[in-house]
Amino acid sequence: MKKSLFTAIVSTLVFALAGCGSATTSQTHQNHEASSSAPAEAPKEQSLLDKVKADGKLLIGTEGTYAPFTFHDTSGKLTGYDVEVVTEVAKRMGVEPVFQETQWDAMFAGLDSKRFDVIANQVGIRPDRQEKYDFSKAYTVSTAVLVTHKDNTTVKGFEDIKGLKAAQTLTSNLTDIAKKNGAEIVGVEGFNQAIDLLVSKRVDITINDGLSLLDFLKQKPDTPIKIIAKDPNVAENGFMFRKGSTELVDAFNSALEEMRKDGTLKKISEKWFGADVSQ
Repeated sequence: MKKSLFTAIVSTLVFALAGCGSATTSQTHQNHEASSSAPAEAPKEQSLLDKVKADGKLLIGTEGTYAPFTFHDTSGKLTGYDVEVVTEVAKRMGVEPVFQETQWDAMFAGLDSKRFDVIANQVGIRPDRQEKYDFSKAYTVSTAVLVTHKDNTTVKGFEDIKGLKAAQTLTSNLTDIAKKNGAEIVGVEGFNQAIDLLVSKRVDITINDGLSLLDFLKQKPDTPIKIIAKDPNVAENGFMFRKGSTELVDAFNSALEEMRKDGTLKKISEKWFGADVSQ
């Protein structure tokens, strides 16, 4: 009787322990399964605006050789309309503007490679560029002009430039006008080289920004060049960003709108051009 009772108790304990083990294993398996099936939350990617504010610096690509927009004055200081406008934008964003100077034809590649965050260099807002890049709202409106040597008497308008040599930066919208009218493109690094080639008669024409030409002739009135014609289309120019820089673009547009409303943009414009060229 005692033996049978003992055997029954042992059997009951073994069964109970087995049940506990099974329940524990099952619970552990369920917990593991639950944790395995729950996806790990990916860290939120930092936006360019957040990075700029965290670093306290806005990296700006510009030529530094394109007066009166971006150039060096007699003391060697980088200055100009674009430089002043983007510096004011950076100030209103609470960050330091840091300029990275480069040739025009290398500027887009510099933006692509994240050498800088934005380009401030009178970049025309065009549909083909908008497919790849983001733009701010326009802060300059300008017109392209056809320029020849003063001795040239055969070119009367854009219809006369077919087959003529045109000094142009290769990726400029001004170059597109030259190509459309049949000119032969001679690649240059920037505005100054184009004028030098024209003065020395190594090219026949250049098509360039009207505001730049007027400023240049004001500074150097004896330069033997002349404006022949204006392109009928008005060009809008904006700050250019890598695609997807939405928050930074919004911050720029907000600052530009404030500058329009309080008269700052008009004041900068009139300082450099004697008129409001921002709209």
